[in-house]
Amino acid sequence: MPPARDAQVRLDVPPPAFRLAHLPVYVALTFGAVVSATPFAYMLSTSLMNLGETINRQLLPDVPQWGNYVEAWSNASFDLYMRNSIILSVVTILGVLFTSTLAGYAFARIRFPGRNVIFAILLSTLMIPGTVTFIPQFLLVRGDIVPWGNWLDTLPALTIPFFSTAFIIFLFRQFFAEIPDELWDAARLDGAGHLRFLVQVVVPMSRPVLTTGALLTFVNTWNEFLWPLLITYTPTWRPLGVGLYTFITEAGPETHLLMAGSVITIVPVLIIYFFTQKQFTEGIATSGLKG
Repeated sequence: MPPARDAQVRLDVPPPAFRLAHLPVYVALTFGAVVSATPFAYMLSTSLMNLGETINRQLLPDVPQWGNYVEAWSNASFDLYMRNSIILSVVTILGVLFTSTLAGYAFARIRFPGRNVIFAILLSTLMIPGTVTFIPQFLLVRGDIVPWGNWLDTLPALTIPFFSTAFIIFLFRQFFAEIPDELWDAARLDGAGHLRFLVQVVVPMSRPVLTTGALLTFVNTWNEFLWPLLITYTPTWRPLGVGLYTFITEAGPETHLLMAGSVITIVPVLIIYFFTQKQFTEGIATSGLKG
């Protein structure tokens, strides 16, 4: 009996050839991780140097200069830009979740004439580069096409044009389509319509995809640069991206402060993703996008 148990144990261990077959994959993933992390590591290291160390192109600071973050924060008015970015992100996330929930549910659960055609047209907009739409969007927010007034340098101009995103709608539609029809049949027996079914059944079940949509919208809004730079001419509603660009033009060759400002800009994104990566991965995996 003991030899039999030993044989069973040996069968549970993968053969060496099986392990070696995965070695190229591990090497490729390690190489990709190093390449992806190198710019961030360089930025973090440079942000803790003094100006002389950056000029000498050192890899690591002799003594970490934590005061660089305080100096960059005060010199670049990052408190104002940080507040603006938070407000813009929150408003845009709420708008995207509202419109995407309604549109995704309609495409997934409601049968109406032309549904597939409209959905195909919606998906085709993913092929259009975002910069191509800047001119018509600019004319819209300036009031040249629809006479609702000039929105330039205001909060609505920075948020409302991004309340609807084709990819987020597609993501929600894929998730809602996976909800069992038996739940809808039971809701109809209780006298519920589509709105009540959506609010009381679908939305509570959709936390993973809601989190994913919120995260994707947050990252896009937080990193937005060209559109705010185009439609704002005062710091009143400029986000961190434009604030960092302004700081670069003003700070000149002070590389250590520029890197400190860059770290300040990306830290909130890293923190939020660190605490929500599980929900993000679950939302992608349950929305029909997994490989």
